[in-house]
Amino acid sequence: MVTVNLGMLHYILDHVYGAFVHRTKITPPFFSRGWGGTKLELLERLITQLFPEVEGQNWPPSLIQPIWKTVWETQNACLREGVFRTPCDEQLLSALPPESHNARVAFLVPKSVPPQNMACVVHLAGTGDHTFERRLRLGGPLLKQNIATMVLESPFYGQRRPLLQRGAKLLCVSDLLLLGRATIEEARSLLYWLDSEAGFGKMGVCGLSMGGVHAAMVGSLHPTPVATLPFLSPHSAVVAFCEGILKHATAWEALREDLAAKEAAMTLEEVRQRMRNVLSLTDVTRFPIPKNPNAIIFVAATDDGYIPKHSVLELQKAWPGSEVRWVTGGHVSSFLLHNDEFRKAIVDGLNRLEWKEPIL
Repeated sequence: MVTVNLGMLHYILDHVYGAFVHRTKITPPFFSRGWGGTKLELLERLITQLFPEVEGQNWPPSLIQPIWKTVWETQNACLREGVFRTPCDEQLLSALPPESHNARVAFLVPKSVPPQNMACVVHLAGTGDHTFERRLRLGGPLLKQNIATMVLESPFYGQRRPLLQRGAKLLCVSDLLLLGRATIEEARSLLYWLDSEAGFGKMGVCGLSMGGVHAAMVGSLHPTPVATLPFLSPHSAVVAFCEGILKHATAWEALREDLAAKEAAMTLEEVRQRMRNVLSLTDVTRFPIPKNPNAIIFVAATDDGYIPKHSVLELQKAWPGSEVRWVTGGHVSSFLLHNDEFRKAIVDGLNRLEWKEPIL
């Protein structure tokens, strides 16, 4: 009788999928145009400014005014799509491609329930998630529990993708930092809009993979308590691009040539170390602990070929009071098979928040 180690199968599935998608020449690698020159220097400076000088002093989110159109409406629910100008400041705006200047959101809301008795969760995009559909499918069943879903289209993705970029393969390292910085800004503004304009009683932010890293950052930097729900997420982009499967999808030679043209000749190992240094800016363990640590739930996979276990545990250690839940599987299989676990984490995280006091 042959016994099969299921965990190893899940892990191998991640590697087979990774080899097919990233090592074949079907799509170009990440960062084929190099580091991003002066844009990278600007982003490094702007990201270090994210960290408040004084504990708990976050800069206030910008107020946005989305323009809405109704996509469909039933007796019980309504789906609207909104467009708003990204709230990024002029420096960030000048670095963003013009295609990314306007943000798009989908907003799925239960009807016949006053907003103060509802929660809403902002869902952020994982790598390669260009449309609203998958995240709307994740949030849809939560309508019955009076939980609305707001889905943000990431900069550099979907209709916001730059003309020369193929798929999710960002052209420069600076694009990755820019995508993250703009997503944080936009998601915080959406949470602020849900709170101050739409009047929701509770809010949360979630995301899968890269979206989970951004969700953790948003939860950390938002000035009021929100449920923070990173799914299948590393503590830093270093893990994804320097340790996990995506290291095989990175244009190391192009990055080395870019450095050689500007600075000095380097070995590939030195280039990888430079990448680690740059991407250490995305290390969530450096961010402040969110306002309500009990409402942080990480969902991680036992045999994830993209995200090693140590990375998840580093996050839990940095944010005492947070919870880690393990699902059996790899990155790809969990992404496909464990939506119910992600939904349960959303419900539980929101249940650990107090309802907002109604304004009399």
